[in-house]
Amino acid sequence: MTQPHTPPKAAYRPLSPHLQIWRFHMTMFSSIVHRITGVATIAGLLMGVAWLWALAMGPQAYTCFLGFAASPFGLLVWFGVSLAGFVHLTGGIRHLIWDMGYMFEPKKADTLATITFWGAIILTVILWAVLFSTGKVQVML
Repeated sequence: MTQPHTPPKAAYRPLSPHLQIWRFHMTMFSSIVHRITGVATIAGLLMGVAWLWALAMGPQAYTCFLGFAASPFGLLVWFGVSLAGFVHLTGGIRHLIWDMGYMFEPKKADTLATITFWGAIILTVILWAVLFSTGKVQVML
């Protein structure tokens, strides 16, 4: 009888490094956040559909929707949706820059990821400053 074949030790090694080996970096974080904000923008889409539905259902349904949308909690939701949308937008622009072959070096990629977050924050603040200053948004208490 022959001895059973034992595979070499290399066969027992994991296929990919364990998560504890990886160090945190901005491109990793921005990739995770980009996916999350892609899903979060669906909440904004659903709120837009709810707005159109309330508009189609008549004045009573529309007033009810506005009661939620203009409440402090509703405005917080709208703010979060707009921030998620801008983070996803700037992340998409970052991917377009990478698709053109630029900013692939690790330091530049981390810098670009940081710029996308700051850009999203600035765009969100500008949007809400314009909405409040022009009177397009009012808090209903």
